[in-house]
Amino acid sequence: MAEKIEINIPENLRQLKGQFGGVFGIAIFALLIWAGFSSVYTVPAESQGVVLRFGKFLETVDPGLRFKVPFGIDQVSIVQVRRQLKQEFGFATQGATDRSQYSPNRREQALERSMVTGDLNAATVEWIVQYRIQDPRQFLFKVRDPKDTLRDISESVMRTVVGDRTVDEVITVGRQEIAIVALRMMQTLVDKYELGLSIDLVQLQNVNPPDKVRPSFNEVNQAQQERENLINVANGEYNKVIPRARGQANQSIQEAEGYALARVNEAEGDVARFEALLLEYVKAPEVTKRRLYLETMQDVVSGIDKKIVLDSDASGVLPLLQLNQ
Repeated sequence: MAEKIEINIPENLRQLKGQFGGVFGIAIFALLIWAGFSSVYTVPAESQGVVLRFGKFLETVDPGLRFKVPFGIDQVSIVQVRRQLKQEFGFATQGATDRSQYSPNRREQALERSMVTGDLNAATVEWIVQYRIQDPRQFLFKVRDPKDTLRDISESVMRTVVGDRTVDEVITVGRQEIAIVALRMMQTLVDKYELGLSIDLVQLQNVNPPDKVRPSFNEVNQAQQERENLINVANGEYNKVIPRARGQANQSIQEAEGYALARVNEAEGDVARFEALLLEYVKAPEVTKRRLYLETMQDVVSGIDKKIVLDSDASGVLPLLQLNQ
């Protein structure tokens, strides 16, 4: 029968083993809790999540509660794809949280808004660009700093567009066209460089001549406005007087034509009547002559208010003055 060998473990080693087992268990439990919490994440409503596994792009996830592999194996970057972002050029709105929204100092802002037009005049142009993140993967991985790249693109495009136009077009009538052309050119370059952005709006803010020549430019504009005002007043008077004069002239012409037609018709009627009388006179001269005499006397006497009848041999007026009453 084999002998039973007993090994006596010191009491201090037994205590150390118990302590080590307890610490290891606590560590395992804490690790499991940390893994559970680190494997759950939430993508906000206006954002998308870009998931990387071992530093390589895996997928893009939509808003909601999501799960990932813990212990740093999966990493998630939250990108706000539905939020409209803005960049300002030549000026700065205080309180902005995005460092790329405007240039940090006044000197750079002054350089941004100072431009040369196509007719070699100087102008100060301030504008804004509103955009959104359209493709989170391109936005994060294609270009090192896409927002600063967009600022460079915007300034380059705006200088190109302004340099193709006169100072009058830039300051007055051509602002809307400049904004439309600049937006189209910016979007083309953004797509070419794969920034993952969508340009929503390009809007010119303050567009003025330089401060040193601004008073003279304002005087020129005021003179042009007064000229246009005088031209409009003159055109108004012209449009008010000329049509009325033309109407009066047409009315006079129509009245003259009507009078001439009436006179011609009347003369032709008199001629026809005279020819008829002449025909009757040739047939019976005495009768016609007496008829004409009586008709003429009838017309003449009918127009006299007071009539006095005298006998050929009478020396006084007959008492017939009250017969017509």
